Amino acid sequence: MRLLILGTGHMANTHARHFIEIEGVTLAGAVDVDPARAEAFREKYSIERAFTSLDDALTWGEFDSVANVTPDSAHHATTLKCLTAGKHVFCEKPLATNYQDALEMAEKAEAANLVGMVNLTYRNVAQLQAARKLVTGGEVGKIRHVEASYLQSWLVSKQWGDWRTESQWLWRLSKKHGSNGTLGDVGVHILDFVVYGTDTEIDEVFCRLKAFDKADGNRIGEYDLDANDSFTMTVSFTNGALGVVHSSRWATGHVNELRLRVYGDKGSFEVVHRHDGSKLLACLGDDIETATWKEIEVEPVATNYQRFVEAVGQGKVLEPSFLHAAKLQKALDLANVTESDRREHRLEN
Repeated sequence: MRLLILGTGHMANTHARHFIEIEGVTLAGAVDVDPARAEAFREKYSIERAFTSLDDALTWGEFDSVANVTPDSAHHATTLKCLTAGKHVFCEKPLATNYQDALEMAEKAEAANLVGMVNLTYRNVAQLQAARKLVTGGEVGKIRHVEASYLQSWLVSKQWGDWRTESQWLWRLSKKHGSNGTLGDVGVHILDFVVYGTDTEIDEVFCRLKAFDKADGNRIGEYDLDANDSFTMTVSFTNGALGVVHSSRWATGHVNELRLRVYGDKGSFEVVHRHDGSKLLACLGDDIETATWKEIEVEPVATNYQRFVEAVGQGKVLEPSFLHAAKLQKALDLANVTESDRREHRLEN
């Protein structure tokens, strides 16, 4: 597979490192609007060609797949160009900034018989995949209740840098700079964590959003600090379960932690994924009478990068697909609506 990396920012380095390790993958090209960045990225990973525009790369055309690592707002237009040119696309999350654009991308990929997959990175957590098997294998029985959280502390500590002085963080706090806040940044991750881990879909949502005061006038330089820092969401699922999902950048002591608790009528499990490791704990069978929880050891799993290469090789879409990401975006769009009108909304098919 010959791959073009579109965008050479921070996350593009992760893509390059993963893809370059996969047998049969050649990094054929790199695109960045800044010629110096494009050339530096090309040299760093021994990529064949560097370009300053996607149009120039597509005119060249000597690649079959694209890793789209552009900013969120550019995913829609750039992906459609790639699909029109007959290229398979592995897109960073979120697929698009709204459901209609995401659905258009999914339908375009399907109509063109091309692979469209999204890098929902927490699918790479082996403990989450093992937890899903507890659900599909019937070991937890019928799911009744779900708790999920995505907790970060970068507004409290400087472990990732100082958001007060660094534009790479400040833009995430400002609506006019393209941020949809915590909900837009990590909402897709925690919702995917939930629906994949529980093998179900979201039915109804109700969400509250909050942007806390962080500076004088809630402004630093050109940045209005008005994008949400925290959200709380109640969810119902198509399998009949109820759930609570929440996230915050003010979670003191939690650098980057996802947690999923699932309670069924035969057993329960908890997945904890932190920056320093992951665990799967379960209370199953006779252990439910003594409330005994045991850690389950798991084997490593294939990454999204490996699955994308496999999908292109097989000529069929594997998960997480464009269509799946579009469904998650519909729930996120509705979550924003519920904040405005203060009532629950059902996802229509």
